[in-house]
Amino acid sequence: MQRILFVCTGNTCRSPMAEAILKNKNLGEIEVKSAGVFAVDGGTASMNAEQVWQENNIQHTHRSSMLSEELVNWATHIFTMTDAHKESVINSFPHSADKTYRLKEFAGESGNLDVSDPFGGNVEVYRITFRELERFIDAAVTRLNKEKK
Repeated sequence: MQRILFVCTGNTCRSPMAEAILKNKNLGEIEVKSAGVFAVDGGTASMNAEQVWQENNIQHTHRSSMLSEELVNWATHIFTMTDAHKESVINSFPHSADKTYRLKEFAGESGNLDVSDPFGGNVEVYRITFRELERFIDAAVTRLNKEKK
């Protein structure tokens, strides 16, 4: 069983959208959670993030979670949205270094490896980030499937 943890800053925009996207694929061999390096436990996702996943026929209920030792230990793969998130995860949990990647890095992307942050933007900005996440999650799933074999 592969256990994916998506990490962003507040666990209200990017990582919940990523979690919703991957969960919606209904891949029985993959469990998914999300957290934030500066999250407040129990908060809701941003209204625009919820709107965008609903527009894409995704049913998802989200409550924010602060990144914790328990979540890090649970995960087989940790996918961060930015290099700063990756550094924060590894600095806080050094034993996670060999399983922590920027999502775009794991997906085989080059160049700018940060996922754009829609925080504070209008719903169209969230749609752009959602499409970006979909593309890189699909590439990451392909790589995960190759790793299983």
